[in-house]
Amino acid sequence: MRLTLFLVLLAALILPSYLFPYTHGSEEIVNYEKYGRFVNRGTPNFRYLIKNIKGLRKAIGPGIFPDFDGIKTDSDYIEAEINGKLEGYLWDFTDKKRDYKINFFKWASTPAESLGVKLFYVGYALEKGGFIKEAIRAYYALLIHHPKAVSYTYWHSPIYLGRVMIDRINILTRMNPQLGIKLKGAKISMEKIFDNDVKNDKYTYIDPGKLVKVKPEDVVDKPVSLSAYKVIETRGGKKASVKKYNNGHWQLFVDGDPFFIKGMVYSPNQIGKSPDYGTLVVHKDWQIIDLNNDGMNDVFFQSYVDKNKNDEKDKDEPRVGDAKLMKDMGVNTLRLYHHCFNKKLFRKLHKEYGFHILLGDYLGCYAVGSGANWHQGTDYSDPDQRKSMKKSVSQMVQEYKDEPYVLMWVLGNENNFGHANNAMDQPEPYYEFVNEVARMIHKMDPSRPVAICNGEVLYLDVFAMKCPDVDIFGINSYRGNLGFGESLWKSVKDIVGRPIVITEYGCSAYAAKMKEEEAEIGQMDYHKGNWEDIWYNRGGSGQGNSIGGVVFEWLDEWWKAGTGTDPNIHDTQPQFGLPFLDGWSYEEWLGIASQGDGSGSPHLRQLRKAYYYYKKVWNK
Repeated sequence: MRLTLFLVLLAALILPSYLFPYTHGSEEIVNYEKYGRFVNRGTPNFRYLIKNIKGLRKAIGPGIFPDFDGIKTDSDYIEAEINGKLEGYLWDFTDKKRDYKINFFKWASTPAESLGVKLFYVGYALEKGGFIKEAIRAYYALLIHHPKAVSYTYWHSPIYLGRVMIDRINILTRMNPQLGIKLKGAKISMEKIFDNDVKNDKYTYIDPGKLVKVKPEDVVDKPVSLSAYKVIETRGGKKASVKKYNNGHWQLFVDGDPFFIKGMVYSPNQIGKSPDYGTLVVHKDWQIIDLNNDGMNDVFFQSYVDKNKNDEKDKDEPRVGDAKLMKDMGVNTLRLYHHCFNKKLFRKLHKEYGFHILLGDYLGCYAVGSGANWHQGTDYSDPDQRKSMKKSVSQMVQEYKDEPYVLMWVLGNENNFGHANNAMDQPEPYYEFVNEVARMIHKMDPSRPVAICNGEVLYLDVFAMKCPDVDIFGINSYRGNLGFGESLWKSVKDIVGRPIVITEYGCSAYAAKMKEEEAEIGQMDYHKGNWEDIWYNRGGSGQGNSIGGVVFEWLDEWWKAGTGTDPNIHDTQPQFGLPFLDGWSYEEWLGIASQGDGSGSPHLRQLRKAYYYYKKVWNK
């Protein structure tokens, strides 16, 4: 053993116990005013100047800036180093390795890209390891010392860590009121952040606020009754509308009654078929499937639950149908597109099960409806393509505007990400066209609101400027297990001033080196965090602009791993990075129900734990 290692081991035996990384520092909530000075609070030039670094190290505890070196004298750290557990690529010590104590040691002891990124992953390891109070301390340290820190997603879009820290601290304190901790006065305002170009970003206000000790019952602000407020704006009409109150909150009404969207993306495709091979029309096949020719739709009315997961239909497993399973779960809305649509089927589903439909047109996404081919992609400045897309939308509205199940019209599906179109490169023509189409819909059908389906908040500012006639901001968002955060709800509230529906959210039920049940629990926890955030920000609570969310999705689809893959195989290759269970998305595993080994497709259902979570909370 080297002499230095011997000295470190000896120091670990005689140093005080507060250096153990999972215990508190000397202060439960660090009093930063005691150890330094806040300069230019509330301005873009905010800084925290440390005056007593020794005292701050003791107060903050080892492993968190400015005391990263403190953990190196801990016996568990030394043991991990001796046994080689800290060797390897730094970025594998996030979700890929799920020993979060080791992850904590690795990030705290290894030089990272920046101190802000390092602090985030130190806090993340603590959070995932269940040390919530310590995670909050690390996140707040980032907010104090590095409020302008930037990281990047798999897609190279920026993550503004200071804003994210405010979100995570607020959500963690809300989820753990027993800690009696609340963040007050924290705010980071920025301009020009919705175009993925960090070079033109401009900070306008930075204040880390202050962590304070409160009674557990005072951590979460109490909901208020909207009946005490006056309606100042209405969008939509007799069938469905969204109303804004003079406290800035929104509420959705259907047929005159309050309504909160508990939605499902539904596409229960038969295993072995794929649009890549011309054997599956995604929006059509499951709507007409009737393999036994009894006049009943196989998936909606004849699926069954494989309770013992033996991939066989046993005598005690009657056919119940997806319609009843979703109704029992609490689903009240399905999200679909009109390009293939069985009107008779959805009249029955509305009448007998109460399902409403978010009915959409792709508006040139994937080149659907524009007349462009895939490689060319839709050009939103081309008058002929615009004419073709408007014709498609007009046909949709004309055919379905008298159908009672249509809740609202939804335009696009993440078109701003540029899926076989030029909206990412030329956002202004795209959003101008969206607004033109919204105006056309309102003239044809003044009884319902119009929503967009945006990919995250990319070009949120352009949308706000160009789309005054779009009533609802719909967003597909996959931000992680804690939900979406104030940075979403408040940004839309302040910049757009309209309600939000989360048109897609969810999580894969598979992760590498994770057992099936463990992955199901992880998926359920992800859904729980997302739904709680959606519900918290409903009218009367939080930011008050949430009108609901749509789970992605009901059932695993086995064709989605990519062109060239076998749709008969439940693929476990990761497709791209997302904040899921191991940091990757497995596109064939997003269902809250599975089709087992595939032999019982399209009828067999194995309900995952997320299903039972929703069944409990959506029926309250």
